[in-house]
Amino acid sequence: MSVLAYDLGASSGRAVLGLLHNSRIEIREVHRFSNNPVFAGERMHWDILRILHEMKQGLLKAKQEGETVRSVGIDSWAVDFGIVGKDGELLGNPYHYRDPHTSGVMEEVLTKIPAETIFRKTGIQFLPFNTIYQLAALKKRDSYLMREGAHLLMIPDLLRFFLTGEKQHEFTNATTTQLFNPVTNDWDRELIHQVGIPEEWFGSIVAPGTEVGMLRTAVTKELGISSVPFIAVAEHDTGSAIAAVPANEGPFAYLSCGTWSLMGTEVDAPVMNEKTLASNFTNEGGVDHTYRLLKNIMGLWIFQETIREWEQEGLNVNYNKLLGLAEQATPFQHFIDPDDSLFLPAGNMTSRIREYCKQTNQRSPETQGEIIRCILESLTLKYRYVFELTEQVSGHSFSGLHMVGGGIHNRLLCAWTANAIGKPVYAGPVEASAIGNVIVQWIHEGVFSSLTEARKAIKESFPVLTYEPEGSEAWKEAYLRYVKYTNLAAYV
Repeated sequence: MSVLAYDLGASSGRAVLGLLHNSRIEIREVHRFSNNPVFAGERMHWDILRILHEMKQGLLKAKQEGETVRSVGIDSWAVDFGIVGKDGELLGNPYHYRDPHTSGVMEEVLTKIPAETIFRKTGIQFLPFNTIYQLAALKKRDSYLMREGAHLLMIPDLLRFFLTGEKQHEFTNATTTQLFNPVTNDWDRELIHQVGIPEEWFGSIVAPGTEVGMLRTAVTKELGISSVPFIAVAEHDTGSAIAAVPANEGPFAYLSCGTWSLMGTEVDAPVMNEKTLASNFTNEGGVDHTYRLLKNIMGLWIFQETIREWEQEGLNVNYNKLLGLAEQATPFQHFIDPDDSLFLPAGNMTSRIREYCKQTNQRSPETQGEIIRCILESLTLKYRYVFELTEQVSGHSFSGLHMVGGGIHNRLLCAWTANAIGKPVYAGPVEASAIGNVIVQWIHEGVFSSLTEARKAIKESFPVLTYEPEGSEAWKEAYLRYVKYTNLAAYV
């Protein structure tokens, strides 16, 4: 009863087997690989063919472990895409969402199409790297992709096309493009036309749990394996992660944390009103006809880039030692807004942190402990800000927060999040995206009758750690200072 989940993140990818033993879910990683962006000239790309090669290795390793895989699913980050020509050939490596070719483009689009109009049509928050603005950037510079392209495929759709030859758009990822209309439940053709994108690039949209093709004969011959069906899971990795939240109460608040953090709640229908627009919340598709009312937060990107910077400088960086130094540093001395545009690009992160503190009339952090403490405290205080916004826009009060994803390995992040929001944090499972991928494949097979039943099995199969809040008064006082220094006070 094994299924294979490809879980592709912004820094690494892996192939994970999902197995079921006596109603308990087990996952086993069979292959892991790095997923590093490639700089070619002034452009930043994904090495999509290397990813495809590594996915094939995952299929081989599953066979070598003696597993007969019943189905395969792919999830990845959102917004990025590849353009395929009329002959089915990929036209160039997909751009990375951090590539600066979209700089200023969102603002230009909004001068032609009011933000209220776009939000009323799509319910999606405004981020400069959304698919709509990446496409507008290609249109602006008259890219050959606009002239030669025949199909747009999001990253999982593209990889699935390479492996099956079939072209479909999966619902959860389609909603992140800011070109999908949740009212009509289809692409917004009028908006696509207004931006100047060929309408024929956008085909049929399928729901999570739909079978979407079989492994190509050419691939089965290349690898010496049997064909296997592909299932469109929640192909946006956050959609898969939220499907794996082991919550039996409703409604619940969640935080999927990794390179990015995404905080929100699950709703039955998109919430598209003035409050969600003003708060820049988004309504992304979920499993079982749900929507994810959430807000993007920069997440551990700043933390990861800081460590990468120190490693490039030749410093001996030990993860646990850094957390220890942060814990020993004096609390609440430096604050940053992780979502400031200053922190979006790669590189020079310690200088950017100091620059932010200088701009906001704060003393700059100097030691490694002070810098890491600044990052983690600021991130958890931003979590409180968004947690309270989520309660406001959803109209619900939450008793605690479910945290899932690789970020929960960071014990300080979990503990300080509980302190910041003043409510318990339930941390687990770590491998939420892969687990969510697996359960959607099993729901398709009829192993689970519903998402509710699958979540119950997840709760019984994986450990969840509870972090109770401590030091509430000190964190409340720090929060007031935080919103002042980060210019969020006007929005509290």
